[in-house]
Amino acid sequence: MSGAVTDRPALHEVLAFARSGDTLIVWKPDRLARSMKQLIETIEELRLRSIGFRSLTEALDTTTAQGRLVFHMFGALAEFERSLIRERTQAALTSSRCPAPPSDSQLAPATSGARNSRSAGAHFAQSRSVLPAKWPNSLSISK
Repeated sequence: MSGAVTDRPALHEVLAFARSGDTLIVWKPDRLARSMKQLIETIEELRLRSIGFRSLTEALDTTTAQGRLVFHMFGALAEFERSLIRERTQAALTSSRCPAPPSDSQLAPATSGARNSRSAGAHFAQSRSVLPAKWPNSLSISK
């Protein structure tokens, strides 16, 4: 069965059959859910129905205090990962909307190796004048 398959009749049958006080035992958590989000949602549904969960390979057992702690830590890490992905996606979208930075040839005139008589301040002023107004500076990027 593919991980992309969401309609899993045998799983639905097991979840419907389980009663309060039962413990659902699986070989690995990926047999119960295809993603961490789905695993958290399924185990929360089981908890609300007073059904325990136990994974044999990961020694995860939500019927004990330690097992619930470990499971909640997994859940917190999964939520943290989703937040990071969301932030990176937003940063990439924002970055893609900004015009490309000017090339070195646009920033300052080429010199023949000898020091140009213009001051560094003049080069900087010219460089800033070529940058588009929408180009983010380091202060706006750090926010």
